Amino acid sequence: MAYIFMDESGDLGFDFSKARTTKYFIITFLFVKEKKPVERIVRSIMRSLPKTMKKKHCGVLHCHDEVSSVRKKLLEKVAQLDDAKIMIVYLNKKKVYTKLQDAKDILYNYVTNILLDRVFGKKIIPTHEKIHFIASKRETNRFLNANFKSYLHNTSLSNHNIPLHVEIRTPAEEKWLQIVDFLSRAIFRKYEYADESYANMIKNKIIEENHLF
Repeated sequence: MAYIFMDESGDLGFDFSKARTTKYFIITFLFVKEKKPVERIVRSIMRSLPKTMKKKHCGVLHCHDEVSSVRKKLLEKVAQLDDAKIMIVYLNKKKVYTKLQDAKDILYNYVTNILLDRVFGKKIIPTHEKIHFIASKRETNRFLNANFKSYLHNTSLSNHNIPLHVEIRTPAEEKWLQIVDFLSRAIFRKYEYADESYANMIKNKIIEENHLF
């Protein structure tokens, strides 16, 4: 069995007059064959938190809310995982076609599918095994979530004859998504803030990192 975990960093807003609109949007895939190792990583990180931090902690690791030492410790542990592989696509949003800027959900699905096409085309994971694709929940709209799942399932089946099993879950429900959040944020900082310090910690696990548009 193979697993693909997905998360993103940045936003899909295109009004660059707003201070919080990001210049880049990142989608990150993490590939693994076994789910158990990450449970040890998350438990280890949580146990290492000082008591003062534990009291304020919600019980879910989120890169944006953690201190630098926690981020580095987690990334170091991911870099030591034997079968973990990372694949990234990043968008310079100012170069995205105008018609796609006005259809953010279509753009999101489109970019995700391009990354999946590269995965299957390059045979990065064994396609003869059952493949679980688990994305971090970003929408509360049931219709948009259902559309995302059916789109990926149908395109994978029609383009590659792969019956992809697609799920959308929260980081609280799926601990691997907590890990991908840290990975995606590390890559995001590289492009958005020219800070490669975190991305360099996991570069041995990155098998592909490409731009789109």
